Amino acid sequence: MTVEAQSTPSAAAGLGDQDISDAWIYLLGRLLITRQQQVDFDEEGFVWNELLHRKPGQVDWPNPNLDVAYSEAWVAVDEHSFLLVTVPVIEGRYYVVEFLNGWGETVANINERVYPDHPNGLFAVCLKGSNVDIPVGAQRVDVPVKVSRVLLRVELGANWDEAIALQHQFKFKIHGNPELPDIPRTVMFDMATLPGVEAFDSAELALDTEPDLSPGMKTLQANSRAIAAAIEDPVERERIDQIVRQKAHRDFAAAAPYIGRGSIRNGWARPACCGHWGDDWMTRTTVNYGGIWANVFEEVLYYRGALDSEGKDLEADGTYTLTFPADDLPSKYAKCFWSVIAVDRLHRRVLPNPLDRFLLNKESKLTYSDDGSLTLYFAPDQPTDAPQGNWLPTKGKPWSLTFRFYGPRGGVADGSYFPPTLIKR
Repeated sequence: MTVEAQSTPSAAAGLGDQDISDAWIYLLGRLLITRQQQVDFDEEGFVWNELLHRKPGQVDWPNPNLDVAYSEAWVAVDEHSFLLVTVPVIEGRYYVVEFLNGWGETVANINERVYPDHPNGLFAVCLKGSNVDIPVGAQRVDVPVKVSRVLLRVELGANWDEAIALQHQFKFKIHGNPELPDIPRTVMFDMATLPGVEAFDSAELALDTEPDLSPGMKTLQANSRAIAAAIEDPVERERIDQIVRQKAHRDFAAAAPYIGRGSIRNGWARPACCGHWGDDWMTRTTVNYGGIWANVFEEVLYYRGALDSEGKDLEADGTYTLTFPADDLPSKYAKCFWSVIAVDRLHRRVLPNPLDRFLLNKESKLTYSDDGSLTLYFAPDQPTDAPQGNWLPTKGKPWSLTFRFYGPRGGVADGSYFPPTLIKR
């Protein structure tokens, strides 16, 4: 049966509560992207095909990476145009230009990992299959979609001024005159108050404006369209709204601790996939909600710490330690760099504190124990035995940790490693 045939008010009558819950969570993954796109253009000053350089710490989305200077863009290309990207010479410092589609799928990365023989210079980002004349010496990069969200990341490291100078040497220039798409005006919502049945008011627009490249999504899309048609009936609208609020919200909340369909060990959650989602729509939506614009595992791996050694939620005013043995330090698992941040559990934003300290990493003037081990402290006030460089303030709101490994290797790369347990004082 075709999608169109299913899209009638009566088609949703045969859908069970689980079908409706799954369709809502699936659709939410797209609505989180369109929500951010509207914020970008309406509030953040984005202009199509122009790179917007951010100051360190300036970005405003869940789970920001404060190790890097960000630049951002929305890019539109077509069969007769391409985007020319200029990448400066960068040595000994991580960088990546990531292109994502409207579902949060990473469709291209530009850096020395992907192009070891062409790590800098000119890159022509083209619509796959297009026949365009690109400059001699430019590396062609094909993307499968006409519209991309771009994130440029440059490692801040010890010398922020140098990183920012490099950030501003990246250039975007559109060649040709691509037709600029309309911004999908889907339902807007606060991240702390997810939509109910009104999500399906935007289903047709959300689905029609961006193809889902992931396999096996036809049933979920058909169900979403069927529900969108069914809610024109006030009785059906009320019934489906109750299912969304009583079941879909609960199902989504139950998946959040596992980052979708991931796993938890030592109190740390590791997603099952990232950036390339395959058919795992649950993980995709969970990541789009808790850490939008995530990259692929080959670039970075994220762990979320929300439980202590007894499996209990981290307490807002609790004091916790995280100890790495001398032969198993975080640097062992990151070719580039590692960091850990604390974010509030509701909006996933860093916690304000008088020190303006929002992460711990190799630049934090860490103190190692006499045996070479490393203990990190997470507490509202500095513990008496904690070196200041090892302490991250966590006062104010219920919080969790995000641990990042850029350039994953060893057990982080193969999935066998999880950070040590958080111990409550």
